[in-house]
Amino acid sequence: MHPITWRDLQREDQLSEIVEFSYQQTCLIFKHSTRCSLSSIAKMRLEDSWAFSEDNLRPYILDLIQYRAISDRIEQDFGVKHESPQILVIEKGEVTLDASHLDITVEEISSVLVPTE
Repeated sequence: MHPITWRDLQREDQLSEIVEFSYQQTCLIFKHSTRCSLSSIAKMRLEDSWAFSEDNLRPYILDLIQYRAISDRIEQDFGVKHESPQILVIEKGEVTLDASHLDITVEEISSVLVPTE
C-alpha cells in the first residue's frame, strides 16, 4: 500500500498540463465535494486502499465547492458528464475511466491500470 500524495487542482490551465503530462504518466482527477459525506467516504476508501505509486499514477484532487468552474471545464474538455464525487483516469490525453459515487474504488482504477506491489 502507498500513501496518496494529492496534487491540488486549482487553476483551469492545469488541465492542459495534466493532459500533456498524461502522455508520460497516467493521471487521476478526483472531484471532491467537501460538503458531501459520500464524497468524503469515497476519498477515505481510496486513501485506505491506495495501491499505486507516484511512478504509476499521478493523483490530483479538485475541491468542487471552491473550484466549480474547473469541474465545468473538465466536463466540456473531456465530454464526461459531471458527477460528485467522481474520478477520471487520463492516459495519453484521453479519459480511460470515469467512475462516480460508490463505484470509486481501487479495484475500478486497477481495471485500467496495474497497481505496484
